[in-house]
Amino acid sequence: MRKTFFPSYIELSKSALKNNINYLKSRINNAKFCSVIKGNAYGHGVKHFVPLAEKCGVDQFAVYDASEALEALKYKSSRSNLMIMGMIDNEEIEWAIKHDISFSVFDLDRFQATIAAAEKTAKKARIHLELETGMHRTGFEEHKLDIVSDLIKENADKLFLEGVWTHFAGPESSANYYRIINQYDKFIKMKKLLSSKHLIPRYYHTACSAAALNYPQTTMDLVRIGIAQYGLWPNMETFIYNTLNFGDELRKNNPLKTILSWKTQIEGLKKIELGSFIGYGNGYQATRDMVVAIIPIGYSHGFSRDLSNKANVLVNRKKVQVVGIINMNCSLIDVTDLKNIKKGDEVVIIGKQGNKQITFASFSEQSNHMNYELLTRLPENIPRVITR
Repeated sequence: MRKTFFPSYIELSKSALKNNINYLKSRINNAKFCSVIKGNAYGHGVKHFVPLAEKCGVDQFAVYDASEALEALKYKSSRSNLMIMGMIDNEEIEWAIKHDISFSVFDLDRFQATIAAAEKTAKKARIHLELETGMHRTGFEEHKLDIVSDLIKENADKLFLEGVWTHFAGPESSANYYRIINQYDKFIKMKKLLSSKHLIPRYYHTACSAAALNYPQTTMDLVRIGIAQYGLWPNMETFIYNTLNFGDELRKNNPLKTILSWKTQIEGLKKIELGSFIGYGNGYQATRDMVVAIIPIGYSHGFSRDLSNKANVLVNRKKVQVVGIINMNCSLIDVTDLKNIKKGDEVVIIGKQGNKQITFASFSEQSNHMNYELLTRLPENIPRVITR
């Protein structure tokens, strides 16, 4: 049901999320399931997604930075844990400790700031020690582990080693195979080095969605599941690899169900004569007498301009095409062949209508953008509605 004053709305399916979590848990060898909710829960909306995930049994969440943690704190329950994987200013560390938020430590400056903040709050900081294994972004190199080990031991009353972790550089693509294997081997070597110094964390964690699905040996104690929990494979290559390696059942029935649907309605109808140009410029010329419908969705809503004259939407259980250039706030669709079309009819941008479906994968293919990117472009102010 459309929300008053908003041109579109998003539905989040509880049953689809529960299905995805159950399937992914079956693939991660009893490791802790950590729900990654960076990028406003990949566009799904932290406000609605976090309580929904908790109802589906999730009690561990991860964000990228302190601002996302601040937002997640508003909606998570006290029983759920929260981890910052990336950016947190030194001035914010005391706040994180007070709110029992764990965070990544990957350089000596943050280490020293963490020790000082923990001493000030008289509460242990829960840290995740990030190791540099070949991503070349953040993390401690092997030659710094002696210094790091000494710091942790000397400040055992101020630090709790929640995790030791790394991040793989593209496990969704076989082109990165040797790089991923080298990173994994490097992590195991550094893990053994830390263990020899009697530094054992609560969790070892290296795997994201793609790594867990393509490299099961990387699952360890905790897995950071992002895109897959939302019902999307990291890329087509990962889907094909898993289809080939996990039998006919996966081929017949995709175990991941998209939890997000995006819907709007027809704003108005207009008859177009043969030869007329539609919308801005000369991006589309009518090849026949046509009827077009205006829908109040444009690139300001995350409906990429790259989808002009390409994207399909669903109206009256039929696929119809976008015609003309997608505008900031509206688009035009060809409804010439539809019967009994009228203002107010439902339009499905993403999701199902009858036995037809529009997927994010099709959007990704048509716009040449990753599904991650398209999801995170969905504005926060689009209303979210939880469905069964």
